[in-house]
Amino acid sequence: MIFGRLGVIQRDQRGLTLVELLIAIFLAGVVTSGITMTIFQVFDINSRTSSHMTAIRQVQHAGKQVSQDLLQAQRIDIEDNPDTPEFLTLNWTDWDNSQHGIVYNLEDMPSGEFKILWREHYMNLSLNSTTIVAEYIDPAETSCDWDNEILTFTVTANVGGQSETRIYEITPRPASQ
Repeated sequence: MIFGRLGVIQRDQRGLTLVELLIAIFLAGVVTSGITMTIFQVFDINSRTSSHMTAIRQVQHAGKQVSQDLLQAQRIDIEDNPDTPEFLTLNWTDWDNSQHGIVYNLEDMPSGEFKILWREHYMNLSLNSTTIVAEYIDPAETSCDWDNEILTFTVTANVGGQSETRIYEITPRPASQ
């Protein structure tokens, strides 16, 4: 018997064998890789969720803005010509006889793949304001159709591979012509 610092050690006791050590290292590696994969999956899911929420906010904002403009109109003239930069044009004469015009344009984003939906507000033929309505708009999946009663506005946003499409059917106020 040998006396050591930690107590009595018997001569016939051995340490870990090489096989036991390799098994312990292997199991530690499996546990570590499982934890690492879980962490990466959480980050990936968080990124996809964030991209999808951004796409949802973009289509909601576009639908809300077009709806508000259409519901304000007393007289509506809609132009939907895909060959021009103007995506949608709304014109109306307000109750105080001031002339309003809203022009929606789809312009390239810096990446070139998707578009930015711009809104220009004209009042009495003078540019009053220009604002960005939505970004990441997919022009191939975005359209506007007017049947003289209901405006059907379909808008799609694609952010980070996550896509969201909404269809808005907007009926102008009853006094509209």
